[in-house]
Amino acid sequence: MIIPALTPFFHWLLAFHIISFTAWMAGMFYLPRLYVYHCQTVPGTAESERFKVMEAKLLRLIINPAMISTYIFGVLLILTPGAVDWHAAWWWTKLTAVLLMTGFHGACSKWRKNFLNDRNTKSEKFYRIANEVPTILFVIIVLAVVV
Repeated sequence: MIIPALTPFFHWLLAFHIISFTAWMAGMFYLPRLYVYHCQTVPGTAESERFKVMEAKLLRLIINPAMISTYIFGVLLILTPGAVDWHAAWWWTKLTAVLLMTGFHGACSKWRKNFLNDRNTKSEKFYRIANEVPTILFVIIVLAVVV
């Protein structure tokens, strides 16, 4: 379904999509780093509790709303005539990377719940490696769209 009435708003939709995506990525770059530091604390300590608050606020107040608005503006762009060439490889590459980023977002949410309940079983090294996933997906998404 294409909505011709969106055409005059294309640049606004694109700008808000980029702003939302940037906010989402900022949070996704930071959250796994918080997990690296959270691993270094003793469960039940004031420091561990502080990380729980930081992680929850980052997810609830920044990452989740930014992801939702990224999707909303992205769908509106898709519905704008001429915005997507459905036969182009870049579109499918970007979509795949965005879906993988969404899955990683879900994994980060699960890991936060484990920390919240003092049930983290993953190592600091695991989170250091996981911290690179959003960067790799970010590069793929940007390159797919721009190049």
